[in-house]
Amino acid sequence: MGVGTWKLIISKSHYLAGLFLIVLAAAAFYYNLAGNNGEIDIPLEQAAAAAAQQIDIDQELANATREEESVLDEHDHINSTTASICNIFKGKWVFDDVSFPMYKEHECSFMIGDYACEKYGRQDLKYQQWRWQPRDCDLPRFNGSAFLEKIRGKKLVFVGDSLNRNQYISMLCLIESSLSSSVNKSAIRYGNYFLFNATEYNASIGFYWSPFLVESNNDDPFIHRLQDRVLRIKSIENHGRHWAEADILIFDSFIWWMEPTLTILWGSFGSNDAIYKRLDTRQETRYRLYEMGLNTWADWLEFNVNKTKTKVFFMSLSPTHMLGESWGEEKNCYNTTEPLSKDDYWGIMSDRKMMRVAESVIGKLESRGVQIQYLNITHMSDYRKDGHPSIYRQFFHSLSDEQLKDPTSYSDCGHWCLPGVPDIWNQLLYAHIMNS
Repeated sequence: MGVGTWKLIISKSHYLAGLFLIVLAAAAFYYNLAGNNGEIDIPLEQAAAAAAQQIDIDQELANATREEESVLDEHDHINSTTASICNIFKGKWVFDDVSFPMYKEHECSFMIGDYACEKYGRQDLKYQQWRWQPRDCDLPRFNGSAFLEKIRGKKLVFVGDSLNRNQYISMLCLIESSLSSSVNKSAIRYGNYFLFNATEYNASIGFYWSPFLVESNNDDPFIHRLQDRVLRIKSIENHGRHWAEADILIFDSFIWWMEPTLTILWGSFGSNDAIYKRLDTRQETRYRLYEMGLNTWADWLEFNVNKTKTKVFFMSLSPTHMLGESWGEEKNCYNTTEPLSKDDYWGIMSDRKMMRVAESVIGKLESRGVQIQYLNITHMSDYRKDGHPSIYRQFFHSLSDEQLKDPTSYSDCGHWCLPGVPDIWNQLLYAHIMNS
């Protein structure tokens, strides 16, 4: 497993001296501000602490700076296999209209409008009939009965954003054929938590909405389209307590970190002495923040999961196809009906540096005794520009006349139609769980 080399880029002695002077200056600034206009009422001690907190984030951002690595080679990084048979992430897409799809969209009781492309007008259905063929072995077909038997008496929870929910709905669709007709086929919502109980197996399969994993102002599963995204990058406990008892955890977090700006909050939402720092994340800061967030997640895992019982998975980034120039066209995924066939294709939206950050954090966490299976679905999914909803999904806002004139302007090239690509992700997950 390859991990990056780390550097401290600030001299400790200079930093401590500077810290003392900046804390005093900042404390005086807050003290004077409170006295001059009365708009901020912060005691001198709190002002000094607040200034020190702001310095903390600057220092952590600096400490998270990484050396540049060469272009990512999957074989040099975390390599998960099924019983060491082969690298199941290396292979090709094969058209198979005999055994695929593994379920019908309209027969899945759990299907939602975000991923129901056939229901919302998509005519070409070939996107449902591609299977992943590893280079040196075969993937086991997802068997819902066998899977439920394997997780009998256990709790499996997906944690992350709408791509993880995409995979969650896929899994429920895959297992539904194994459920008796008397089973209540619905997922119940408890705040951020959506839970399906397979009562015949005393098993539960849940999804918890937490797009950054750490706490943020985007933690409402339905109301989260906020222009200024604010993160408590050191806080995860309010979310984590909902996952602590799970036997199997599947995490993802990527796309929400790609915003051009993010605001970091030190303190609590609504607190008078909270410190907000808005950062431009279009450069190196993005990777540093992502690493800080994942380190908070890693720390939580180290001290809160049962290292001998809990199985933990991390899904690599799900690629988007928003920029057609990646494959030599000027459009995005709209009206594409075939996967890419170019060998070793990597889309410009698949940020391999972000992947290296995640791999490094996972590698260090494993050295602390927490075993994580890293499911590298990025490269294989990057070929599937045909698999997105595009305009064939339920939209929860009105489309303007200008948008309707140009379908590429509102095409969803991030999520995936179901049946489709996330079913293969679940085949990979199934292979790991069944062989564990």
